[in-house]
Amino acid sequence: MGQKGREIAKLDHKWLLNELNKAYAFEWVVHYYAALASDIVSGLRTPVYAEIFKKAAEGELGHAGRIAKRIAELGGEPCASMAEIEKLAGFGKVGFPKNRSDIKGFIEIFLKMERHAIELYNNLSNKTHGKDLVTHELAEDLLAEEVAEEEEYENLLKG
Repeated sequence: MGQKGREIAKLDHKWLLNELNKAYAFEWVVHYYAALASDIVSGLRTPVYAEIFKKAAEGELGHAGRIAKRIAELGGEPCASMAEIEKLAGFGKVGFPKNRSDIKGFIEIFLKMERHAIELYNNLSNKTHGKDLVTHELAEDLLAEEVAEEEEYENLLKG
């Protein structure tokens, strides 16, 4: 982002970059766990759920890329170390079900992650509204995607 682009963003850039880095880190964490779930899930419908989790991992990685681009546009650097990513994500430890065929257990974990993301993007959207149109629209887009993903996981739980 050029000078004028930074000037029209009426927010504390340090705060904004920190919030975007939190979102970036969270998306990487969800990407990691969804990719892992796609590899370790087992049971009768393994191929179906492995594919669902694989697509989720790809989607979360796409979100991280979009956020990284915005961080760079604002003159920042996305967090680069995995230790920092885990710390910034703010989600805590994820415990997959011990029984790898406990599909409901996996889905409940991802549902919890989607709800965390919804809260994160809703807050970012509200705080950037009227102050940074580009980041606001990114937050709205990601919020809409996370809301749709939450509904998909809820539907999977219903059977």
